[in-house]
Amino acid sequence: MRNLLRLCPLLLALALLFGAEPAFAGKRVALVLANSAYQHAPSLTNPVNDGSVIAKTLKDAGFDIVDSRHDLSALETRRVLRDFADATRDADIAVVYYAGHGIEVEGSNYLIPVDARLERDTDVYDEALSLDRVLVAVEPAKQLRLVILDACRDNPFGKTMKRSVASRGIGRGLAQVEPTSPNTLIAYSAKAGFTAQDGDGANSPFTVALSKHLTTPGLDVRRAFGFVRDDVLKSTGNKQEPFVYGSLGGDDVPLVPVKVAAAASPVANPQADIRRDYELALQVGNRAAWDAFLAQHPDGFYSSLAKLQLEKIGAEQAHAAAIEKAKQAEAERDRLAAVGAQKDAQIMAAADAKAAEQAQLAAQKAKEQAQQQAAAAEQQRVNLAAAAPSAAPASTASPAGTNVASLTPATTPADLSRSVQTELGRVGCFSGQADGNWNTSSQRSLSQFNRYAGTKLDVKVASTDALDTVKSKPSRVCPLVCEHGFKADGDKCTRIVCGDGYALNDDNECEKKRAGKPTASKPATSRRDDSEDRPARQRPQIGAAGGLGGLGGDAAGIATGARRASGGGQVFCTNGGCRPVNRGCHLEYRGGGGPGNDANAEVCN
Repeated sequence: MRNLLRLCPLLLALALLFGAEPAFAGKRVALVLANSAYQHAPSLTNPVNDGSVIAKTLKDAGFDIVDSRHDLSALETRRVLRDFADATRDADIAVVYYAGHGIEVEGSNYLIPVDARLERDTDVYDEALSLDRVLVAVEPAKQLRLVILDACRDNPFGKTMKRSVASRGIGRGLAQVEPTSPNTLIAYSAKAGFTAQDGDGANSPFTVALSKHLTTPGLDVRRAFGFVRDDVLKSTGNKQEPFVYGSLGGDDVPLVPVKVAAAASPVANPQADIRRDYELALQVGNRAAWDAFLAQHPDGFYSSLAKLQLEKIGAEQAHAAAIEKAKQAEAERDRLAAVGAQKDAQIMAAADAKAAEQAQLAAQKAKEQAQQQAAAAEQQRVNLAAAAPSAAPASTASPAGTNVASLTPATTPADLSRSVQTELGRVGCFSGQADGNWNTSSQRSLSQFNRYAGTKLDVKVASTDALDTVKSKPSRVCPLVCEHGFKADGDKCTRIVCGDGYALNDDNECEKKRAGKPTASKPATSRRDDSEDRPARQRPQIGAAGGLGGLGGDAAGIATGARRASGGGQVFCTNGGCRPVNRGCHLEYRGGGGPGNDANAEVCN
């Protein structure tokens, strides 16, 4: 307690809240609710099985009261919650576990009993039970109020209910909550806004992990949920991430205390007080707490860890400031463009916006690096504490790591890269093998995701921001690109087969084959329109009064043209008919024309 009193007032308040020694569980009560047999929606397979497993787990852990109910109506559920609230009045720890359907309407969460119809959005107020009603039931507990919801399923009611107000939102999964009562934790089987999986077995992945870790003797409940999170992520291929909302104080709060065989004499450990101060500062997590810790412990292993935590906080604040500056620069650029400012001013504003964007990317990279280093160092501390809780750390090294939630075992950069690659493959942007190697192909895949999703993620590193953003996309983002001769069929490319008489063209479409055109021979000589091939009714008629149909000058022109042609291909016409001009001869215009007097004469040399 001596070192705790030297820390900041907030740390002191946390220490006084629970005392200096680890909390020992007194009376513990639990209520298990499981709904499978829905009357107006498809039945669920796992909830009743899950409820049975959790009820047995809590009974085996020595809970004083474990009330297990399943397939309750709305009225029955209200009565059970009322009776359970009476049982929590003298309890130190109260736990409610619910498995079944849940729904989020306008930011509030509701548990759905088996007799609910929910034909319209306003029916939730009458036929469902709000999460606040459950919190009221556990509120009298003195030390820990824990609500566990395995209700983040894909809800059929949300798809069919009518909306009385078009703008009323009905969310996917459950909405994020911030408990107002102290010492309250609310655990979701999946992060707010996401749905959970029932799994392939008799129990959901979330329930399997809960039964494994939640009642480990002496294990702090927050670390227990950290192990649950890791198991669920692993078993679902990083598609489902449990999440815990709320906060506790600095002391460990296990659901099951460690049994002490006999009282032993305490062994002096100079690192024990420093470790406890560090863990309290880690729980508070702000700059003031770390500054207070370093003021009391300026050197050593834990001071190195504290400095990394300060660097992480500074990098996060710098990143937030860079984002705000980039937004302001973009807004100023757009404003100048809208008002038609001078070109020089617009160019300068565009340059400022570009520089702010580059600074934002650099700050994001620095933030991620600081988060990775702090998380890896924290993991090293956790590993050392697990291996030898009373031993003093021998190393002050801070290896590189990756960003994870505090008090949760860290993952390696390769694991993070592999997770991002897996998610990019799910949305159709990555076709390679998820091997954890963040190479050029992976960067190109994330860049393609940015293009089609409208995001600006840093492609140079695999970050937790990238993982969360890609995981938020429920379906394909990047289009399926097929080679020539293939077409997209769902998520695969299939060969295009054309019918008989059709062929595939350059546009990947089947078109009718064209028949071959016969080759036409070119005529040896050209012919005039007044040749023998021309119909007789189109030939020039010889009039009685003069020349070719009385054409006069036109007839002279014909004769002149005939002379230029030097005979070849000319036709000589008289009253008796027409014939070709003899070889070596040509026509000459003699004038006149009429009976017995031809206008053209054949002249042979």
